[in-house]
Amino acid sequence: MLDNSSTTPANSRRWWTLAIVALAQLMVVLDSTVVNIALPSAQADLGFSNGDRQWIITAYSLAFGSLLLLGGRISDLIGRKRAFVIGLVGFALASALGGAAGTFGLLVGARALQGAFGALLAPTALAVLTTTFTVPRERARAFGIFGAIAGGGGAIGLLLGGYLTQDVGWRWNLYINVAIAIIAIAGAAFVVPPIARSGPRPKLDIPGTILVSAALFALVYGFSNAESDSWGSPLTWGMLTASGILLIAFVLWQRRAAHPLLPLSIVLDRNRGAAYASILIAGASMFGIFLFVTYYLQTSLKFTPINTGLAFLPMIGMLVLAAQLGTNILVPRFGPKILVPIGMSLGTVGMLMLTRLELTSSYAADVLPALLVLGAAMGTIMPASMQTATLGVDRHFAGVASAMTNTSQQVGGSIGTALLNTLAATAATDYVASHLPPTSTVAAEAAVHGYAAAYGWGAGFFAFGAVLAALLFRRRSQGLSLAHAAAAPATTAGEPEPVIAH
Repeated sequence: MLDNSSTTPANSRRWWTLAIVALAQLMVVLDSTVVNIALPSAQADLGFSNGDRQWIITAYSLAFGSLLLLGGRISDLIGRKRAFVIGLVGFALASALGGAAGTFGLLVGARALQGAFGALLAPTALAVLTTTFTVPRERARAFGIFGAIAGGGGAIGLLLGGYLTQDVGWRWNLYINVAIAIIAIAGAAFVVPPIARSGPRPKLDIPGTILVSAALFALVYGFSNAESDSWGSPLTWGMLTASGILLIAFVLWQRRAAHPLLPLSIVLDRNRGAAYASILIAGASMFGIFLFVTYYLQTSLKFTPINTGLAFLPMIGMLVLAAQLGTNILVPRFGPKILVPIGMSLGTVGMLMLTRLELTSSYAADVLPALLVLGAAMGTIMPASMQTATLGVDRHFAGVASAMTNTSQQVGGSIGTALLNTLAATAATDYVASHLPPTSTVAAEAAVHGYAAAYGWGAGFFAFGAVLAALLFRRRSQGLSLAHAAAAPATTAGEPEPVIAH
């Protein structure tokens, strides 16, 4: 039975759909930071070594990063609603398994399962949003909210993780996902539109899936190994080299595949390519904020985990304000070519402000202003980039286009994790070597010096992103504006297919 009601602007369920999709996105984003806060307590409880603890994080990121494109394509093939619910159920079960884990191996396995189902859930959530909101003003507002959650969810995770670890127990950092998923599943059953493909269903590109999954696995593993081992490790460069070779093979295969996993036209479009690059650069740069500012607040200013989370809340408020102002007023008027470089420039300024922090600095006078500027930066960059990254894509490929957005963010985070952490550690070591004999004060100053080096490189990333975005994004006269394109059907190959209830 055909049912076009779910695509009409009059459908009141679309805002409830946004709420459910945003809740699912928040769950995925939260998980990347709440587990970090819980890691010391989990290590003390389960008794695993310092060398093994990285696998609690790496298992998730490897599964998530390597399977994102496959997850996005699966949602295109089996239907958004079905994939969305499967992702929620699987993520919840994996979280429950991790929370109940009595051994290190079981916890690592549960984290890998979380990553696998997260790779299905994250792109499906964005694809549901893309195909639900087509009215320009409403689309802008929806992506503003979604982008704010994507950008600020990590800081919320720091606050929630600090509270749960300190007052309830580290296992509840995983159990909390079960409660969130139950609410989202119940809501999805009633409000998420059951959009499915019309006509014959194409086959899954198995060779392309294997090539790109292996390439992304090698890429994330290579950067993770650089962080835990060194950049000079043969395994690091071997995995990164293998990733490059596999990615080239994937591109060559996509040019000839009958049913490509990722049609190259999606990423070769100039505006979408610029959006993916902007998300990657912003993700790499923002890692320095959450990681190094967290360490600075807790080790240098002696904040508790809960107070550390609270310290990030003003940044989240500024991010949400900037996201709503940008997507509802500024992006429709000026376009991403103006807004994204402005956001990148604000990010550069915010990072440079953080380089001035010292052991004697205060939160209110020195940290807070920088966080507010960075919140405005991310609120300007992320919603505009995420909206552009999925705009005008054939509805049949909305899932894989959305997966590219998540892949860009994940790869950016992996690069930021390895590169900035290595640069910070090197700078701290050099500082100690030049201030002998080492004392506790020198060690504390060296840590702050290392953080400053990471902030400086983060500022460089943002500055490069500003130039790149200004050059790559089209002028409004060269193509459809976001507002006009959003009003058009979400397809590049004809009329949108009918909605089939199932």
